[in-house]
Amino acid sequence: MPGHADRPGETRPGLATVPPPERGATRIADRVVAKIASRAAREALPPPPADAVPPHATVVVRRQASGSGGTDGTPTHSARIRVSLELGYPTDIGARCGEVRRHVAERVEALAGMEVPEVAVQVERLHLTHGPGAARGRTR
Repeated sequence: MPGHADRPGETRPGLATVPPPERGATRIADRVVAKIASRAAREALPPPPADAVPPHATVVVRRQASGSGGTDGTPTHSARIRVSLELGYPTDIGARCGEVRRHVAERVEALAGMEVPEVAVQVERLHLTHGPGAARGRTR
């Protein structure tokens, strides 16, 4: 239609550009961040046995005021995450926990746009895994 400025690069009369800090912010619920973290923990581990409880996470999100945000003035958010999981045994527990820690931090930062200064991994239970041809007796 003539008189409308809907083409790229054109501005409509009477509309002003709002600076980023004044536009508002997207808030992501803590439970959503916890679901992202739980899913990321599952992605970092091999498939669990049928009777295993899937990894679950609890999250504490700290929201900083808009004045103390990033370089563009937008607020920054950080999430401290605790992931509880079950692992197969024998395994390198430290290496598995490190993989989970790294993957959870990367996924939460990428998907939720939050800084993740801490991911605590709690191993609640170990499942004895038997390889093919392994004895099914007591493991030392």
